[in-house]
Formats: sequence, C-alpha cells, structure tokens
Amino acid sequence: MNDEKSRKLTWKQYLVVASLLFGLFFGAGNLIFPLHLGQLAGANWGSAAVGFLITGVLLPLLSVLAVAITRAGGVYDIGKPLGAGFAVVFMVLIHATIGPLFGTPRTATVSFTVGVAPFIPKDMQTVSLLVFSAVFFLFAFAYHENNILSNVGKVLNPLFLALLFLVFVVAFLNPLGNSQTAAVTAAYKHSALVNGFLEGYNTMDALAGLAFGVTVVTAVRSMGQKDPKSVSKVVAKSGVVAMGTVALIYLLLILMGAMSLGHFKVSDNGGVAFNQIVNQYGGLFGQALLAFLLTVTCLTTAVGLVAAFAQDFHKHFPKVSYHAWLALSCLASFLAANFGLDQIIAWSIPMLMFLYPLSMVLILLSVFSPLFKRDGVVYFFVILFTVVPALGDMVVAFPAVVSQSQFGLMVAAVRSSLPLASMGLSWLVPALVGLVVGLTFHVFRRKNLVAAQEEFE
Repeated sequence: MNDEKSRKLTWKQYLVVASLLFGLFFGAGNLIFPLHLGQLAGANWGSAAVGFLITGVLLPLLSVLAVAITRAGGVYDIGKPLGAGFAVVFMVLIHATIGPLFGTPRTATVSFTVGVAPFIPKDMQTVSLLVFSAVFFLFAFAYHENNILSNVGKVLNPLFLALLFLVFVVAFLNPLGNSQTAAVTAAYKHSALVNGFLEGYNTMDALAGLAFGVTVVTAVRSMGQKDPKSVSKVVAKSGVVAMGTVALIYLLLILMGAMSLGHFKVSDNGGVAFNQIVNQYGGLFGQALLAFLLTVTCLTTAVGLVAAFAQDFHKHFPKVSYHAWLALSCLASFLAANFGLDQIIAWSIPMLMFLYPLSMVLILLSVFSPLFKRDGVVYFFVILFTVVPALGDMVVAFPAVVSQSQFGLMVAAVRSSLPLASMGLSWLVPALVGLVVGLTFHVFRRKNLVAAQEEFE
C-alpha cells in the first residue's frame, strides 16, 4: 500500500516542474505577440493585457490541468469522449498546427528574422534562412527527448530569464515614451479586452498545453506521485508559479511595447518592434544579445514540439517508428520555415480561429468533467454547437484569396447574424446553448437510469 501513496515533494522539485512548464510554453510567439499588442493597444494596454492573459496564461494552465484530471495520455484522450474518429482528427489538427505547419517553423523563422537577419545582407537572406533553419532543426532532432526535463528546466531557463531581465532593466530605466499617453489604434479604442483575448490565440499555448501536458504529468509521476489527485495538485501548484512568471513577462512586454510608441511607429509585427527596441538601447551588442536570446528560447520550444509530435503519432500510428516521426516533423518544419515569418503568421490565423474555440470548450469540459461523469453526450452537443460558427470564423480570417471569394463572402454574411460575430466570438453563445442542451440530456439520462435500477430492484 505504501507504494501507491504519493510522497511529498520538496520545494526544489516543485520549481523543477514549474521550470519545465515555463520552458516548454515560452517560445517564439511569447516574445513577439505581447510586444506587438502593446503597440496596437497604446494607452489601453491594461485592458488588452487582461484579455491576452486569459488566453495566453489561464487557458494554457487549464489545458495541462485537463490532461492531469482526465488522466489523458495525450491530445487523443482529450477528444476521446466524442469517439475515436473525432479524437484522431483532433489530435492530427492540433499537432499539425503547433507542429510542422505553423508552430515549429515559427520558432526558427522568428529567431532568424529578428535575431540573425539584421546582420545579413538582404540579397543573402533567403539562402541564410535555408542554412539557419537546417542547422536549427538538425539540433532539434539530435536533442534527445530524455534530456528535456534536466536541460530545459535547469540550464536554459535561468539563462534565458537572466538575458530577458537585462532587457527589461535597460528599457524601464530609460523609457522611450509614456504608456499612458500612447496612441491607440482603431481596433483597440473600444474593444481592447476582446482583441487582446483574440491576440492570445497566436501564442498557441492552449493547444501546446494539450500536447505538452503528458510530458509534464509523466515528469510529476516520475517524482513519486502515484495518486491522480496528487498529480493534479502538483501540476496546479507548479503551474501557478510557471504561468505567473509568464504573466509577469507578458505584462512587461506589453507595457514596453506601449512605451516604444514614444519613439517608433506601430511595427508590422512584434519581431520588428523587439529588434528596434534592442537596437535603440544596445546597438550591435544588443542585436547579438537578441539573436542568442531568441535562438535559445525558440529552440527549447522546438525541442518540446517535435518530441510531442513524435510521441503522439508513434503511439497512434506505431508502424512508423518514433525517430521516423521525429525526423518527419523536423523535415516538414524546415520546409515550412522557408516560406518566411509573414506567410506562416498569415496562414496560421484562420486555423487558430477554428481550433481555439474547439480546444477551449474541450479544455473546460475536461476540467469540469467529474461533475457530469465525463458523459459523452455533453461533449457532443457543446462541440456540435461550437464547430459550425468556428468554421465561419476560420473562413472569414483567411487571406483575401479565400475570404473575399464568393464562398467567403457568403459565409461572412451568414456568420454576421450570430451574436458577438463582429468581435470574432461567434462561437461563444452557441457553445453555451450546446452546454445547456447537453447537460439537460445528461440529467434526464441519469434520472431514467436511476429509475430503471430502482424498478429492477
């Protein structure tokens, strides 16, 4: 019996788990998107930050908790209450999005575009990106999965935090402008909170949490935590520390972005903004520091992403070996990275507008699943009512070649009749309706089951 009991962890072990969580979550988008949000929101940075923290901090923490509470072995198990077919499709879409299609290539393109490209002549940048991304993903492939906990948690995170802290110290001791009087872009004058919420999609962290969750839960269990409740408590406590640190960094980046408007115009993306700010303060040394900083943080995320992709795909498609899936993920990510950062961001937004609503409702259903015995009927109606408007949001978010086509305009016209559609949240009210319908079916089925049992007895 003693073997089944969970031994109490030391505070150092909690910090190791927190550091692992931080290292796996904090990557390319976590630097560039909050900074750009600060520039877009200007003086309304506070409201925008609240929205961003919901999807960028709270939701990722809940996604890892969902894995712990449901004892899931990966993304597949999160969607399993809706059937094996849905679970496989959901797993493939999540891993493709955070992996070789968008998320993993972005780790290489951000570190190159922001950190390395300023040192390279423009006519050499295409070839340079090819070489850089090849080396980047060769390293990600060679970095063995078993080293993730020890190396990411104990070595790279403190180094990254020290470098980022230095950037903050210099920026706040010598502010470029006053955030309270910074110009506000049109979209953020009246809807800063909602737009900040939607901007948080770009981090992809809630999706990544579903994939990384099993890595974190496995690490906690290896520390002697046998009981599922104990695992959930450790993940929750460590997650608060890790995501609290992420939240603080987000706030400082958003504020730094708003202050930068005193010296710069709103940039095309947060990578350009970070480049400008560091160059303003540090010149050539600052650029070199930024290149190293970005490469370290992006590489840690890439290692976790390709490992999670290979783990889940080998588990469900075992005829292909783990290392073959790992190689395939790195190769596909390398090819996608060479389309460039702007193209990756432009085509990832529609997929995120579709996947994030589905992921949000699945995460929340998983967290609260003990309340309704993880009844598949509740999942079914919530997803059914969410998926159609989410598809509409996806079509409208596509580049003009799709969104401005006859089909795209027809979808936009239908979508505009839904509540909150103008805010990009057309799925929210239907999802709540689906929840009410699903819970009603669940209650009636339980009552009929109890009545049948009593009649039998």
